[in-house]
Amino acid sequence: MAAEFSPIGLLKDESEAKSPPLPATPAETITALVHYYRGEMGRMAGWRDRIDRTSNWATTVAAALLSVSLSTPASHHGVLLFAMLLITLLLFIEARRYRFFDVYRARVRRMERGYFAQMLAPQAPFKPNWAAPIADSLRRPAFLMSYREAVCRRLRRNYCWMYLILLLAWALKISSPILQANGGEARQVSSLGEVTANAALGPVPGWLVIGLVIVFYVLMAYAALHKEPGEGELAHGEVHV
Repeated sequence: MAAEFSPIGLLKDESEAKSPPLPATPAETITALVHYYRGEMGRMAGWRDRIDRTSNWATTVAAALLSVSLSTPASHHGVLLFAMLLITLLLFIEARRYRFFDVYRARVRRMERGYFAQMLAPQAPFKPNWAAPIADSLRRPAFLMSYREAVCRRLRRNYCWMYLILLLAWALKISSPILQANGGEARQVSSLGEVTANAALGPVPGWLVIGLVIVFYVLMAYAALHKEPGEGELAHGEVHV
């Protein structure tokens, strides 16, 4: 009697046959681990490149708008306020990219600390379960830090200096000599009232603009000085992004 043909059974056998076998010897395990390490290094380097690219964009935007604003006394100070908004947008984009980078960086550092460092210079307090967190991360990928923590960290690393330069340029812009409407000689800003008048932005009064800028920079200063309760990878060594 001919054997019964079962499409379901055939598909099941084909799917099982296509599954690659697990390493059977220590040599195969080491080879797979090395290739996996190279793959994680590539992903980490790719996200690091994206982070650096966003920082370069932010630096270029800040430099370009500083040149436009400070090139002539007739240019409006609102250009610098617009630069602050663009830098904030790039900061949020970079924080999102940094969260992805942190996942792959943590995997690579665990392999380096748990395996390669122990192989090069064995130490007594060895933790053989270093691979378990990597396996959990591969089965259920999850971010290791919140979006707020990523924003604070990138602000503390790079963006606080850009914000500081823009603030100094904006303060110089609204308090420096300005040209008269009739093209006469420049006059000095000698009172707080004139500074407030120069800070006006269209129908928005100057005191409100200055107040909003102060509130914005107080929030930025708090975020830059804020320390996360758990430093994660930052607890191991001093060389970090």
